[in-house]
Amino acid sequence: MRALHFLLPVLLVLAACQTTQPAPVIITQPAAPPPSSSGPVSWNELPGWNTADLTPALQAFRRTCDRFQLRAHDAAIGRGAPWAGTAGDWAPACTALKASHDPARTRALMEAQFTPLEIIDRDGKERFTGYFEPMYEARRTPEGVFTEPVMALPSDFVANGDSPLQRLPDGSTRPYPPRADITARGGAAIAYAHPADVFFLQVQGSGRLTFPDGTTMRAAYAAHNGQPFKSVANWLIDSGRITRGEGSMQGIRAWMDRSSAAEVREAMNVNPRFVFFQSLPEGDPNLGPNGAHNVPLTPFGSMAVDPEFHALGVPMFVETTAPGLGGKWSGLLVSQDTGGAIKGPVRGDIYFGTGVDAGNRAGTMNAKGRLWVLLPRAVVDRMFRDGLIS
Repeated sequence: MRALHFLLPVLLVLAACQTTQPAPVIITQPAAPPPSSSGPVSWNELPGWNTADLTPALQAFRRTCDRFQLRAHDAAIGRGAPWAGTAGDWAPACTALKASHDPARTRALMEAQFTPLEIIDRDGKERFTGYFEPMYEARRTPEGVFTEPVMALPSDFVANGDSPLQRLPDGSTRPYPPRADITARGGAAIAYAHPADVFFLQVQGSGRLTFPDGTTMRAAYAAHNGQPFKSVANWLIDSGRITRGEGSMQGIRAWMDRSSAAEVREAMNVNPRFVFFQSLPEGDPNLGPNGAHNVPLTPFGSMAVDPEFHALGVPMFVETTAPGLGGKWSGLLVSQDTGGAIKGPVRGDIYFGTGVDAGNRAGTMNAKGRLWVLLPRAVVDRMFRDGLIS
């Protein structure tokens, strides 16, 4: 899954979390080490550390360790965060935590292996949101209200980073066309679903599809068409079709249900970006789809971050707030995904799980917060030695 998260940040009411600021690591530029720091913080300065449930994140981190073990010992774990160390730097922590199942022992092992460093966004744009894996009813062929194709990657698609191309019949190429052109011509589909469900499936970037015979498949992210994202929610609000208070997934779905097919198509075409999917087996139903780190996402153990600032696979401690988290919340998460709207050093999208309840809870989350990265002690010692922190 490459989490897209295009909609939720602009739909929800913003909330602030008033906190104090202990010794920070300040990141000011992508792909650069932290330029200044007043030093690491103690574990006691992490709010709620002693009572946080570490189990989901520990499960997620073990899967991350499996990825690290596939890399060369001296390979950096993240291009946007060379300060986060190499695969070899992380091997001792992975070994120590691999077999630990006792909560108290696990907490002690983490304190022995890692040093927490708080990340600060000098622009004050800290933001934490939530996302989930939707589950939608679908059909193998168009039937009743199940008319919108969950489109597979077309044969004329030429991968080209974030600027894919379309190969024309004469062999030439051009930028891949926008949504309106793609939907007008149609194409191969892995399934068919309600138009509103396909819309939100594209917003989330992946999901599970269920069929009348009881089978389930994962509609996994394959690629997007390279066109810029434009908010359908904002267009519906600005054009007077819905109120700002209706700018939620539920409100947009209600508008789609009472509108004509042509009106729904007009709204969807406001966003020229289009997402293609691939069909995958469901696998372990308790886990989410693969994130950008190529491991299954763990509910309340995985988080999407900006790879221009962070390495994937790093444990992070977060303090934030949301009704779906029971109010003020702090916990351990692992950076295992990315998202189109996840931009900035203190910007996270917490994975809530699969289905309606997870979606309802994720949809309540949009708040400021704080973020600490947990780095191996050897990495922090090297940062001191190299003068990156003091």
